[in-house]
Amino acid sequence: MRAVFITGGTTGIGLELAKYYLSHGWKVGVCGRDKQKFDENFTNHRNNISFYALDVAVREDLKAAIADFSKSIGLDLLIANAGIGYKFKTKIPDWEWSYKMVHVNLLGVMYSFEAALDVMIPSGKGQLVAISSVAGYNGLPGVSAYSATKSAVQKYCESLHLDLKQFNINVTTICPGFVDTPLTQANSHKMPFIMKSPKAALLIARAIEKKKMIYAFPFFFASIVRFLGILPRTWYRSILSMKMFNYSRE
Repeated sequence: MRAVFITGGTTGIGLELAKYYLSHGWKVGVCGRDKQKFDENFTNHRNNISFYALDVAVREDLKAAIADFSKSIGLDLLIANAGIGYKFKTKIPDWEWSYKMVHVNLLGVMYSFEAALDVMIPSGKGQLVAISSVAGYNGLPGVSAYSATKSAVQKYCESLHLDLKQFNINVTTICPGFVDTPLTQANSHKMPFIMKSPKAALLIARAIEKKKMIYAFPFFFASIVRFLGILPRTWYRSILSMKMFNYSRE
């Protein structure tokens, strides 16, 4: 039996990934801050799944959970999925929420990778996966810290992809567009090409299986975002300053 640990595995993409791996016979570990969500979503899947109540921004709690989960059969796959976004876009950042976003979206990934590598390096195999976002390709108006943390995750994983090859450990970055989850359901703006979370989880699982270094989807939307990323920045800023992209509150 193979083992996967998924942070933020009780809602949204993380929930669907946990269900996917359970259906394929994996031993699954998930963590989240709300045990009630776990109880509600996994009533029929209790044999091969373990739940850990924690906040991924607390390093020692996350390390202890992953170590405990891995002590019986090891760890083949770690998916750092936990993340938070803005409840609404603002031109002046909500500083406290922005700092929390750095702790969850970036440091939470680093803490989970650190704990996973404590298991994977001695075993000589494994795969690390981080859920970033197409928002990490460009600085988007109104969501400065979100774009910054997702961009940092992309570059962090790119570096680790190069560093960890010698240990037979693969690193994959997933960059979704809009996926219908509790996170995006709070958005008040238009979300082009939005995708249901079960379909997104299936695409992600396939990319993980192929050990892709980076996978951005849906293809057309991700291609547009990447194209904007290679434009001269004066052009990009002019385009994103247009009224149609201005969803921010003062």
